[in-house]
Amino acid sequence: MGEATAKPIDADSIETVLIVAGSGRMLAQAARKAGLKPLVIDLFADLDTQSYAEDFRQVKSLAEQDLAPAVDYFIDRYAVAHVIYGSGFEGCLESLYYLNSRLIILGNHPDVFTRQFDKQAFFSVLDQLNIPYPDVVFSAPDCAENWLVKPMQGQGGIGIKRYYANAADSSVYWQKFQTGTAHSVLFLADGQQVEIIGFNTQWPVRLSETQEFVFSGLVNNADLQDKHKTEIMGWLKQMVPVFQLKGLNSLDFVHAKDCSYVLEINPRLSASMQLYDDQDLLVRHIQASVGTTLFAQRLDSGWLKAPLQTGYQVIYAEHELIIPDYFEWPGWCMDLPKPGNMCRAGQPLCSIIAHQNNLQSVVEQLLTKQQFIINKLERF
Repeated sequence: MGEATAKPIDADSIETVLIVAGSGRMLAQAARKAGLKPLVIDLFADLDTQSYAEDFRQVKSLAEQDLAPAVDYFIDRYAVAHVIYGSGFEGCLESLYYLNSRLIILGNHPDVFTRQFDKQAFFSVLDQLNIPYPDVVFSAPDCAENWLVKPMQGQGGIGIKRYYANAADSSVYWQKFQTGTAHSVLFLADGQQVEIIGFNTQWPVRLSETQEFVFSGLVNNADLQDKHKTEIMGWLKQMVPVFQLKGLNSLDFVHAKDCSYVLEINPRLSASMQLYDDQDLLVRHIQASVGTTLFAQRLDSGWLKAPLQTGYQVIYAEHELIIPDYFEWPGWCMDLPKPGNMCRAGQPLCSIIAHQNNLQSVVEQLLTKQQFIINKLERF
């Protein structure tokens, strides 16, 4: 079957949308807020995902053979025509092409998504644009000191580890470890124009000796001078048309000693969109994807405004546990596993959110809430 290409889309005419992701809660919640009817395919079918979804299907993986029956079900039953994808496709690139053959994708085309994981080409583009990044090589370095091994098709820091010995593996590359603070910038694009939504600070969690860079949380606060934000805006203005990025995307970077270094582009909706829930970001994502959005040319004005600071964090299981029956999750918890679910050590338990007037208070509240949940589960 050929690609689902059609006449220009009227974003306002879309009522029902299929959401496919490793975890679909965030997008289902955003779709409900936008007045859409979300149909969800994901790996967990969390309690709150089910509450937001018009209908849902849980699948074993996002591989095409597991995805196809669920997609068929929703097309046959609801005649859904549009799909929004989230995280989880980094290791299932062929599945995006399958979705594109059945539905109209609202977001980056699979070719655009896939291009971000051709790391040699990606860093070559950065070289051409004179955009700095930590040193990268594609064969094992002779000296192991201060090198990281990274998967070509990684997500959320999973699989990144320190390099200790020679290895020959075409699915990884090597990047020099760069000290500094980890940041991301959430931005909206239509293939040519770009608008900054916000700059964020993020942090990893060390789950084991070989998993010490796993995404843990982020806050919509970045201790960056306006000159650095302006510089990164300039980089995005170059990268968006080169990569033909559309919709909401995020750029990860490290800042150290008055310099910023690009790590990667996440060519999909990311967790940071939850930090800006006072904006209709999913609506704007759809509009940008179909070319009907208006871009705010706000530079310094948007950065000087101090919004309520919001933090988001994933809580990981410290050891193997089973979610108890009748467990009462606080209202600030999200991605709620079903009773009886087995959570193994290092797997996500849930996620939490906090709102405060300053960065320190946000971080403290996240830590307090995390400990509350861990303690409460331990008592069962």
